[in-house]
Amino acid sequence: MLVLKATRNDRRHGRRLGFLRSSGVTSVGRGGLISPSAARWHGRVTGRGAAITSLVSLLMTVWLASGATAGAASAGPLGQVQATVDAILVVLKDHQQEAQARRAAIRKLVHGRFDFRAMSQGTLATHWRKVSEAERDQFVELFADLLEASYMAKIETYTDERIEYVKERIDGAKATVDTRIVTQSVEIPIQYKLVDRAGDWRVYDVAIEDVSLVRNYRSTYGEILRRDGFDGLLEQMRTKLAELKKPAEDSGP
Repeated sequence: MLVLKATRNDRRHGRRLGFLRSSGVTSVGRGGLISPSAARWHGRVTGRGAAITSLVSLLMTVWLASGATAGAASAGPLGQVQATVDAILVVLKDHQQEAQARRAAIRKLVHGRFDFRAMSQGTLATHWRKVSEAERDQFVELFADLLEASYMAKIETYTDERIEYVKERIDGAKATVDTRIVTQSVEIPIQYKLVDRAGDWRVYDVAIEDVSLVRNYRSTYGEILRRDGFDGLLEQMRTKLAELKKPAEDSGP
């Protein structure tokens, strides 16, 4: 049994901070993309959060790869998660490829395996029904691009942490897959939520210690929607996306 050196509360706050920072919602205030409750986490967290942030990089490697490769399509949800994680790790370890080529390979897996529309609908909640189909399409595209830009650089910092696949639970067309990220000092439980699309299990949410990505964005975006409306939300998302893309463009391959 792995012994953790931090207290349970320290670990919980540290992981949540890393989760929020990695999600690209780190600005506070009218022009930012973070809820007051998330801002309070920033005030409480200790230096433990910085270490956890690097572990979240590995989390997103797993999360973004949580669909199946073509050869694993006949497997169950856990098998598909594991197969594609292995494929992503092969890409990450191939240092002969330029960074842009690795990113393109990961991007292809991401867009072929995530149900961004279901994620977007869950994020907007009741607001999904209030906007037009064209506005929904704009949001889905922006949301997918924002997630990709938020995590791509962090994914590339993977440093051989161990992934344990614990169990899967299938309930009709929905499933959950429980995994753990394990290092010498900490283990982080990760739960993936998937939906069956004709044998392809597509990820529509992921949670770290019950902290849901979709639920977090729903809270954050809900406040912006109430304050600035749908157009205001889209504008803030575009601004955030431009900020996230600029360092990657400046750094080059």
